[in-house]
Amino acid sequence: MTTLDTARMVEGLREQTAGFARAAAGGDPEAVVPTCPEWPLRTLVGHIGQAHRWAAEMLRKGEPLAVPDPGQAAPGAPAGWERWLRDGAEELIGAIGQVGADTEVWTFLGPRPAAFWLRRMMCDTAVHHYDAAATTGAAFGIAGDLAADVITEGMELLASPGSESLKPSLVGLRGRGERLGVRPDTGDGWVVVRSPGGLWWERGPVEGDAVVSGAVADLMLVCSRRLPLGDPRVAVSGDRALLEHWLAHLAF
Repeated sequence: MTTLDTARMVEGLREQTAGFARAAAGGDPEAVVPTCPEWPLRTLVGHIGQAHRWAAEMLRKGEPLAVPDPGQAAPGAPAGWERWLRDGAEELIGAIGQVGADTEVWTFLGPRPAAFWLRRMMCDTAVHHYDAAATTGAAFGIAGDLAADVITEGMELLASPGSESLKPSLVGLRGRGERLGVRPDTGDGWVVVRSPGGLWWERGPVEGDAVVSGAVADLMLVCSRRLPLGDPRVAVSGDRALLEHWLAHLAF
């Protein structure tokens, strides 16, 4: 349900890769990433460049490939990180152009258009851009349309058929019709419904048993579990415990 066309997703991947590279530049390669405490900065950088190349290779080969180990990535010396990251993003963009954005390919949720991987990598890069900034103290920024699509993609992943088999803890998010809202300060928001059969969601005016409100970029960080509900940049109304329980199960 992305509202972004392929050209904007390409542009977004370039924007967020460049932002990630700027945020990582000059950082200590061994600095612990506070939002991914099992990784040093070098591994975070390696993960992004490695993931872009992995997705590109899958598209070119037309078959699934083993998920690579970020600890085995080789981003090289920090002075070369920016070029290495940019090259990885361009490799993925080139593979999308070669295969065709609408061509069905393998994904972990079943056959999807190849643009699935462009979007998946753009969203992953955006969230990890924040992680790099949190590590080095750099400024973080993301356009509103990209931040909104990161939230939408997350909702789609959580509610997709087969998601519970990939992440069994999602069963714990089933409920009795409770409604949770994510309300941006401009435009429509997101409403998640916890039904007995699983999650479903919709875009539109936000009403719910629990609502988190704020700027869309900050809501993206809440939904990716980077920004706590107690942060002054966001406001919570309704059943806070319901939101806390939902966020505790959001990692995909």
